[in-house]
Amino acid sequence: MSTATATAATTTAATSTETDAPVRSRRRTRALGIVGAVAAALVAWAVGALAGADYWITDAQGTARVDAPTTAACTAIIGLVGWGVLALAERVARWGRTAWTVLAVGVLALSMIPVGLVEASPSTRVGLTLIHLAVAAVLVPAFTRR
Repeated sequence: MSTATATAATTTAATSTETDAPVRSRRRTRALGIVGAVAAALVAWAVGALAGADYWITDAQGTARVDAPTTAACTAIIGLVGWGVLALAERVARWGRTAWTVLAVGVLALSMIPVGLVEASPSTRVGLTLIHLAVAAVLVPAFTRR
């Protein structure tokens, strides 16, 4: 192996390792963000329940209860979808993270509409609002951290 080839291989390996570390760190932070968002959602759900929220909602589809497992599952799914949208935005635009943040805040605002439209007790509405805010408070900073 020539010296030039060995130097190029060493440089490529070093560059690859240096650029992979931030990507791995970002992935880990985002994965932990989803876990944290699920935990935050469950804590907010429990606080609402302790405050008197029964989490029964009625809409045109019928009556249903928003229980803790459903809350955890929906939060995890929304987190994964959000991560996917962020990854796509980062690939197609230099300002993808900023665009995703604006989109995330918009989705948070839109997610409050059904809370106001369903029939539910005031404590349930407050509990559901707290859950939405708790999830956003964890996911947005975790996903947009450099």
